[in-house]
Amino acid sequence: MMERRRMDAALLVLFLGHLAAALEVPLDLLEGLPQPPTITHQSPKDYIIDPRENIIIHCEAKGKPHPSFSWTRNGTHFDIDEDPNVTMKPHSGTLVVDISRAKAEQYECVYQCTARNKHGTAVSNNIVVRQSRSPLWSKEKIKPIVVQEGVSLVLPCRPPVGLPPPIIFWMDNYFQKLPQSSRVSQSLNGDLYFANVLREDSRNDYICYARFPYTQTIQQKQPITVKVLNMDAINDTMAAFYNDTDLFSEEPADERKPTFLVPSGPSSSKTVLRGQVLEMECIAEGLPTPEISWTKVSGVLPAKRTSFLHYQRTLRIVNVSESDAGDYRCTGRNQLGSVHHTIHVTVKAAPYWISGTPRNLVLAPGENGVLTCRASGTPKPSITWAMNGIPIENSPKDLSRKVEDDTIIFTDVQTGSSAVYQCNVSNDYGYLLSNAFVNVLSEPPRVLTPANKVYQVIKNHRALMDCASFGSPIPKIEWFKDSRSSTLDGDPYIHHDNGTLEIQVAQAVNSGKYTCVARNMLGIYENHIYLEVKEPTRILKQPEYKVVQRGRSAVFECKVKHDPSLIPTMTWLKDDGELPDDERLIVDSDSLTITDATENDAGVYTCIMNTTLDHDSASAELTVVEATPTPAVLSERPDAPTDLELTDQKKRSVQLTWTPGDEHNSPIQKFLIQYEDILHHRGHWHNLTEVLGTKTTAHLKLSPYVHYTFRVLALNAVGFSRPSFPSRMFKTEAAAPDENPTGIQGFGTEHDNLVISWKPLTSLQSNGPGLHYKVMWRQKTVDSEWTTVTVANTSKFVVSGTPTFVPYELKVQAVNDHGAGPEPVIAHGYSGEDLPVAAPENVQAVVRNSTVADVHWDPVPSKLIRGHLKGYKVYYWKERNLHKHNPHHSDQQVLTFSGNHTHGMLPGLHPFSLYSFNVRVYNGKGEGPASLTQQFETPEGVPGPPTSLIVTNPNLDSLTLEWNPPHVHNGRITGYTLKYQPVNNSNELGPVEELALPPNETSYTLPNLKYSTRYKFYLNAKTVMGAGPAISQEAITIMDEGNTQTSHPIAQSPSLRPPRKALPVSPFVNVNSSVGESGALISWEYWGPENNIYVEYKNQNSEAEEEWQKKLVNGSQTYMLKELKGGISYRVRLVAKGHHDQPLHLSKELVVTVPAVASRQVDIATQGWFIGLMCAIALLILILLIICFIQRNKGGKYPVKEKEDAHTDPEFQPMKDDDCTFGEYSDNEDHKPLKGSRTPSNGTVKRDDSDDSLVDYGEGGDGQFNEDGSFIGQYSGKSASRDTAEGHESSEAPSPINAMNSLNSFV
Repeated sequence: MMERRRMDAALLVLFLGHLAAALEVPLDLLEGLPQPPTITHQSPKDYIIDPRENIIIHCEAKGKPHPSFSWTRNGTHFDIDEDPNVTMKPHSGTLVVDISRAKAEQYECVYQCTARNKHGTAVSNNIVVRQSRSPLWSKEKIKPIVVQEGVSLVLPCRPPVGLPPPIIFWMDNYFQKLPQSSRVSQSLNGDLYFANVLREDSRNDYICYARFPYTQTIQQKQPITVKVLNMDAINDTMAAFYNDTDLFSEEPADERKPTFLVPSGPSSSKTVLRGQVLEMECIAEGLPTPEISWTKVSGVLPAKRTSFLHYQRTLRIVNVSESDAGDYRCTGRNQLGSVHHTIHVTVKAAPYWISGTPRNLVLAPGENGVLTCRASGTPKPSITWAMNGIPIENSPKDLSRKVEDDTIIFTDVQTGSSAVYQCNVSNDYGYLLSNAFVNVLSEPPRVLTPANKVYQVIKNHRALMDCASFGSPIPKIEWFKDSRSSTLDGDPYIHHDNGTLEIQVAQAVNSGKYTCVARNMLGIYENHIYLEVKEPTRILKQPEYKVVQRGRSAVFECKVKHDPSLIPTMTWLKDDGELPDDERLIVDSDSLTITDATENDAGVYTCIMNTTLDHDSASAELTVVEATPTPAVLSERPDAPTDLELTDQKKRSVQLTWTPGDEHNSPIQKFLIQYEDILHHRGHWHNLTEVLGTKTTAHLKLSPYVHYTFRVLALNAVGFSRPSFPSRMFKTEAAAPDENPTGIQGFGTEHDNLVISWKPLTSLQSNGPGLHYKVMWRQKTVDSEWTTVTVANTSKFVVSGTPTFVPYELKVQAVNDHGAGPEPVIAHGYSGEDLPVAAPENVQAVVRNSTVADVHWDPVPSKLIRGHLKGYKVYYWKERNLHKHNPHHSDQQVLTFSGNHTHGMLPGLHPFSLYSFNVRVYNGKGEGPASLTQQFETPEGVPGPPTSLIVTNPNLDSLTLEWNPPHVHNGRITGYTLKYQPVNNSNELGPVEELALPPNETSYTLPNLKYSTRYKFYLNAKTVMGAGPAISQEAITIMDEGNTQTSHPIAQSPSLRPPRKALPVSPFVNVNSSVGESGALISWEYWGPENNIYVEYKNQNSEAEEEWQKKLVNGSQTYMLKELKGGISYRVRLVAKGHHDQPLHLSKELVVTVPAVASRQVDIATQGWFIGLMCAIALLILILLIICFIQRNKGGKYPVKEKEDAHTDPEFQPMKDDDCTFGEYSDNEDHKPLKGSRTPSNGTVKRDDSDDSLVDYGEGGDGQFNEDGSFIGQYSGKSASRDTAEGHESSEAPSPINAMNSLNSFV
């Protein structure tokens, strides 16, 4: 029956085991949930104190409500209030004993702490408090020791008994450690043993020291004098020492086989506890000095846990287990024989947990559960249970509870059954005490993972989506995707016990919205999570190897493909370091350009593309060579060196000689010597050294334990030669390491560990086989002994069970089969960090202005930060605008202030708003708890511009403005300011009128305006802080129809259409066209601000998409289009263009049709009769010019003046063929400019030099330039005269007739 009960209990443990591990009430996340007390920190069971400092006995606990604390001392209640020297920290059970008024001996007792609330009671271990002691050495007179050379000798230390035991070491009068060896060594009890003494062992300062770590004191024994004599000296000096000296030997010391000084006899026994350190020693005497070796008779030594100390005399096994029990044999051996001793080791075990400490239970009413207390030990421990600190047999009976040995089974628990149970496991070698509570709760499920959390992962990587939950009974977690048609089970989804959903190889199809649902019998809770699978970052085009000449440029390309939603960052490195700060190195988005390359630019360049999720990199080498000289002699790479020979061979050096190859017209600059290590890296060549090109010999420094072959390469201005043939092999002997690992660091990955890492030695640095490392560490603030372990050839070692964030001193020493490396230097590090446990206090805000506030706080004490202080984070968010009553709740923002700051500035705040904020400290592990949330209000600011301003109902003398209030109030609007002013055709602004409008108005009608006038309006809003920026608009009042004869594109009679909102106003009005013999004359009026005005035209009936042809007409209001072909209709418009980022202003389009011309207008320049006529006319003109020239040389008078006097009419001055003169020309009436235009009197528009084209001035011919720059064209009638006049105007002073015509056009 008993076996059946045990089987049922085991099955119930298996069924409910997950329940015990699943739920710990998250007090930080779920406020108001009850929880029995839990001891979170207590002093060690064996608590040794420093008698010079106050005694602090720790006891910390958590629970809801927060527990109260009490203490027992030596098994009875300890009334703290009755002892004036003892105080208890607030909100804690920690005791502080002030020993300034009392002796520490009074408080050497056994203490136990109790933490209780209404849900249960938890108790601490029995804490035995003892003070550290460092007694003095008893006074004694030590006689000198005279001993015969070659005999054994023991110098006793016998230090005083201290607590804890002292650390023993031997030194001389100069505080130098006495040298020890396989002949002379210190035993575990501190005595100094000599296997045989030598003459050089004579000295008078053998001093034993005892260091007591807690009190930081060192006690010194009286010096011991030892004098070693040979037999002749003993006979000569026996009388002098006989009366007051012990003589150890009278016979000559001959060579002898070993005997053991320690331990005695052929065998002995030793008992050690599991988990502790086993140390056994065998010290032998003999001549020659014996060598000690160790074996395990009944098995093999555990290699990873075994080390040999004191020159093989001590065998040390760490972390002893039951398998280490058995017989160990030590052997002392020299040339004359050997001796053996067997040590029988028995391993006992204090109680230890098999499956961890009992775990807390959170059960719902009516549920079942199990508390297990699984422990073992040697001998087998006994297990007792208590409830709330009272033995369970004396506790109130509970039918739902059943105790069976190491298990308590709960069935159908009810509300009010919450309690803390204590499990005590003990045997002869110690005890274990653990608290575990049973908390009976009824809680619906809650998901603790933040809602709508977005997880981003790279394609083909693992995706983990959390769904941490709490509830009682334990919620069941289900996952859905998108439509929630079915649960996510099977491939590719993996469900973890903590609710996490895993996708081992994420693909794009896995992106989307996921829903995790937590349900139990009391309710259901769901949370949405989003997964985004991103494309990996890949370098598509990698940089390539480049060889450039000095002074030239090199370009490395690095084209990258990345997920478009990720922001990439390109970084370039040179030889794995930052790029030099040199303007010659130009970094673009996908390339690196090196201009004017020099030899210093040679190296390996690496482009690294980083995103927030991944990265990719690629490298290429740049080689810079000398610029190619003038091609007088063709240069080539040199030939490979030959005839390699090795001479002057030593342990760590050799001399290499060679014969250079042909230089090929370029001197050899240097030789590169490479080596191959056939033993470790066969097939890989490494650079060893370089020598000048004038040398053919190199003295090579080598490393031990390498099988070298060498080769040589020659370098000239063209490049490297081919490698030479390898030399013969040269082997160096193995040796102890010359150096220790570098880059030693100490840090923690967990709050209770210390990771010691280093850069391992390379095979070349190992100097021999069997490379391993001796790792040593100790706490920096405590003068403790170094802890040493030996590890294999790796790069790190993890120390577990360390205090949180404690400084350590670290050493790593390289060791191989031939010995240890040099004494390592001490590095420093810290054990693991943990989250800060305190929030900043005295948090307050000082508002500077409407957009800036200062936040102040008191710094968190360093001991509560529990890590490296990284800084403080201020979380702040806007609750609402003060002019609105509904909450706003903007997204939370975070400002990080690195370092030990106590204040920070919050910029970019919204005026007239209510803000909340809190402050958190953070270290390398993460953030601490938030401070109490504080609030502040920002004052009012100036408002933003009104959101819109439109003009409606334009009339002859009035129009209506309508607007919407500002989108950003920044306070309470107190009114509006409206300003307006007229604008004339020259864009000159008239006087400003200003009106003040009430805050509740959104429209206003302006009366008494001028008709047909353009106005500009400015409207802004005001608060008590002032006026905000203005919004502007322009509009034109309607033109009086009785006073205009041309159509107006904007202002029409109000009777023709209902009132409407004003359309955007074109700056072009009165756009007209007229067609004449010379072309189409376009006229307009313009009042806009743009400087560049164009006339654009294109064929109206063109089937293809034809571009607009444009003519620049700045400063004019008419233009003659002469390029239009007869019989074709054109679309013509005017365009005003400002800066590149401003919109174009277009006029209405005109349709201009040019009538067809008669066939006589066909070009006759190719007709024969016309060519003959032109030649005759040219000959006649040449004759006339010769005659005129002759008359002028004779002093005659030009007939031009007479002709001008005879024909004063400026309207007609035809060409005079008989006297070689030209009359002035003026356009006919049809071509006179309109009144008020700025067109010159000749009826054409003078264009900018940059846009002028002489082709535009011919009527039918194709104007062109000769190669010498002269203009060739076909002239006839008025066109020729007009063009001539324009050409004169551009290079000469204006004629009086032109000036008169220009004046007449304005009259």
